[in-house]
Amino acid sequence: QMVLSEKVNQLMEWASKRSVIRMNGDKFRRLVKAPPRNYSVIVMFTALQPHRQCVVCKQADEEYQILANSWRYSSAFTNKIFFAMVDFDEGSDVFQMLNMNSAPTFINFPAKGKPKRGDTYELQVRGFAAEQLARWVADRTDVHIRVIRPPNYAGPLMLGLLLAVIGGLVYLRGSNLDFLYNKTGWAFAALCFVLAMTSGQMWNHIRGPPYAHKNPHTGQVNYIHGSSQAQFVAETHIVLLFNGGVTLGMVLLHEAATSDMDVGKRKIMCIAGIGLVVLFFSWLLSVFRSKYHGYPYRYVRL
Repeated sequence: QMVLSEKVNQLMEWASKRSVIRMNGDKFRRLVKAPPRNYSVIVMFTALQPHRQCVVCKQADEEYQILANSWRYSSAFTNKIFFAMVDFDEGSDVFQMLNMNSAPTFINFPAKGKPKRGDTYELQVRGFAAEQLARWVADRTDVHIRVIRPPNYAGPLMLGLLLAVIGGLVYLRGSNLDFLYNKTGWAFAALCFVLAMTSGQMWNHIRGPPYAHKNPHTGQVNYIHGSSQAQFVAETHIVLLFNGGVTLGMVLLHEAATSDMDVGKRKIMCIAGIGLVVLFFSWLLSVFRSKYHGYPYRYVRL
């Protein structure tokens, strides 16, 4: 067995070169599982090889790297905690030893004793955003990490582009600004904002959930989370589409009741509106039933 000082020196040397230490079965057993140990190790168990086709693993790895880099290059960096990774293709024996059958998975191996239930990160509930991982690390190790993300110029660039478009329209149509008073345009913009918010986009921004989940055994991809306490990014897109379909149906019904078109066209609009409302609202109820098990109501059986 390696003595404690040798372990710490070895980990510090590796951490100085790479924030996330890659481990195989031998390194994991010597430096993480075997005593003595006075440091915690956060280990991400993943499957990053292309033939594994684990999209979520790649997304989680990006956030994990951000968290590890934030710790490695902070002024508070010590040998109290290390970040490591075990890839299935490099340490399948570790997966078998821990009876793990899914990836990605984050586990904290504390400085003393074995991991407890809370030392396994609840990925499906909390998402894998670096900020969420940092809160979990603080809860388990008392090490507080201030997440520092690489600069992202997409937001300022889009804002500048929007201001340029608005400025161009004002310049070109300076003598005719009636388009600013167009009720239909403002109503459409407000409707898009409402649909985006009611579909859960803000929750995604805060929690950073995965886009979808792929079962490593069956290969089945789930786009709807089975719990009422969490959701996938794809799920919000689906709900947004269904809400949009219901809204379009209601608009058609309103137009059919108030427009000056002939009776035949108004009947067609009315039938189309009813069909859209029934179909998309039924799908919404189906999503609701899949998340709230035992919910008794449905529009039509789907």
